[in-house]
Amino acid sequence: MAQKIATTFDELPDRADLASRSGLEFMQDVVAGRLAGPPIGATLGFRPILAEEGRVIFEGTPEFSATNPMRGLHGGWYGAILDSCMGCAVMTRVPRGSIYTTLEYKINITRAIPLGMAVRATGTVDHAGRSTGIASGEIRGIDDGRLYATGSTTCLIMKAPDIG
Repeated sequence: MAQKIATTFDELPDRADLASRSGLEFMQDVVAGRLAGPPIGATLGFRPILAEEGRVIFEGTPEFSATNPMRGLHGGWYGAILDSCMGCAVMTRVPRGSIYTTLEYKINITRAIPLGMAVRATGTVDHAGRSTGIASGEIRGIDDGRLYATGSTTCLIMKAPDIG
């Protein structure tokens, strides 16, 4: 099944979709296209391609729309794809009835990603407890395997709001 991307709030997964699945089931349903993914990925040119317990992989290709005034890729693009893969990795460890949100994240850009170059961002959980999740991530070129950026995040894990 092809991955779906929400184009309206009504197409985004609702609270019942969140509460009825574990975080891993939720992420796998987004990857498989059973639930619509958020529009930020379409806007910035990346999407999740794999979700397994403790690890999520995104692929993306930065384009001209993500260029900074110095004609390079804006650092926010690195941050957005790393925040996404690391946070979603934490999501895979969130139990049914709970949700997460990013508390903080940090990125280190090691080299510039050329516009139009396909990359893979991998997020891996380092710790997932009752109230916090910690993950690390990296961006590598799909064709060259070179490291372009690394990141780390701390996420807050909490009970989902009551449905009603």
